[in-house]
Amino acid sequence: MPLLDVQNVSVSFGGLKALSDVTFSVEQGEIFSIIGPNGAGKTTLFNVVSGMSASNSGEVYLTGECLNGLPPQQRARLGIQRTFQNLQILGSMTALENVMVGSHLHQRTGFFAALFGLPRVSDETEMAAQDGRLLLDRLGLSTVRDQQAGTLAYGLQKRLEIARALAARPKILLLDEPAAGLNANETSEVGHLIRQLADEGITIVLVEHDMRLVMGISSRIFVLNFGRALACGTAAEVSNNPEVIRAYLGVEMHPEVESASHGP
Repeated sequence: MPLLDVQNVSVSFGGLKALSDVTFSVEQGEIFSIIGPNGAGKTTLFNVVSGMSASNSGEVYLTGECLNGLPPQQRARLGIQRTFQNLQILGSMTALENVMVGSHLHQRTGFFAALFGLPRVSDETEMAAQDGRLLLDRLGLSTVRDQQAGTLAYGLQKRLEIARALAARPKILLLDEPAAGLNANETSEVGHLIRQLADEGITIVLVEHDMRLVMGISSRIFVLNFGRALACGTAAEVSNNPEVIRAYLGVEMHPEVESASHGP
């Protein structure tokens, strides 16, 4: 059974068909990348999987359980976390506090326990802080954990958003253009981190325009064009697919992308 199973999903906005009968599945531990031209429907697809938008038809399953009708917070509790192309960090809070926010899904204390300052609240808070410090260390953010998130450099903010998502202990992590706006070294670091997460059993679904990154780290690549599935396969299969080349990659494959499709 696949971890994530998307079946015949269609989405329309007025007369515009954003997605048309999109079907794919993602296995545990995969790095599954979704590519396509601007307007292909990639973000709409992420919104449907995460529960931020409803589909007009079709189903989304997580480990065999249908998620249709479940709001984002319930899907998050089931193990779906995502990052955003437009960063959603809490700028006035510290880096550590941002990560601690991500762990709230696993805290068992409720409103009244917090209101009356019961001991278990402070215990959970300290545990969340300890886990947050470990995550920041792991993502190279230990030196900025007490800084306001809004003052951090853009590349650090991108990593912070990933750290916050990881604090929720996801089964599957939806990464929306994690390399956008990063330099070559930062992009390489993000690629290394994604590989590491997949090796640890976290399934990654990636939307990304950096084709060298996509071709270098993906288990499989799913290509969308005008809301329709165009191809799905390994980097080598996709990069040599004539329809993909015409629709997205260009008439001739860029040498760097072609070499990346054959491995690092």
